[in-house]
Amino acid sequence: MQVDTRHSPSFTVARCTLTGGEAVQVEGGAMIAHSAGVTLESKSQGGIMAGLKRSVLGGGSFFVTTYTAPAQGGWVDVAGVLPGDTVSIDVTPDQPFFLRRGSWIANSSGVTVDTQWGGMANLFGGEGGFGFRASGQGQALCSIYGAVDVIDLEAGESVTIDTGHVVAYHLDVRFQMRRAVQGRTFQSMKSGEGWVFDFTGPGRVLLQSRNPEAFAHWVAQAVPGETPREGLGGLGGGGGLGSLFN
Repeated sequence: MQVDTRHSPSFTVARCTLTGGEAVQVEGGAMIAHSAGVTLESKSQGGIMAGLKRSVLGGGSFFVTTYTAPAQGGWVDVAGVLPGDTVSIDVTPDQPFFLRRGSWIANSSGVTVDTQWGGMANLFGGEGGFGFRASGQGQALCSIYGAVDVIDLEAGESVTIDTGHVVAYHLDVRFQMRRAVQGRTFQSMKSGEGWVFDFTGPGRVLLQSRNPEAFAHWVAQAVPGETPREGLGGLGGGGGLGSLFN
């Protein structure tokens, strides 16, 4: 599968070009268009329980659609819900990725995307605890709110990132969550930064330049009668902030 993007970084569309018989799995609602002859099949990948875990815990859709190219090949265009970039992550057997809740929108046939518990830090950091594990060999596409930044950490190198800006990271990267001002809740609140992640390499971390949680709260304050909702970090086609506008 070859991935090419256009309209970056504000309103990115990713075109997945497939060879004859090649398939791509796409989050429900993320497809924009596809070429003639491409066939599709929607089902709950892994069965009913896996679909429930993906939709309820991972912030995705219950059904995943598989698009298969005809003999002459074809393409599928995909995009996320919020304005921003789309990034293709190279997944290898020795370097699986953890993807932020709701950020996954597509993957090549050699990659398996499963719901995974991201730890208590993700739960209390506002990420809902669960996300997606992308493993295997191939590409996984993530939707970014804003522009994407990539940080490659050397062994022992550390970086501090606001919890709402983390999109994906190598599963072997070590991290811990803490208050922005260590040991001082009131000072963290005054600074406007509640919780942060400390990541330590080696490994790769992907960031988004905008915070969907902050946007959700802004919308809630701007729309009369709305109240802030938790767990609105979803950027994929099947969940997230789109429900605010229904």
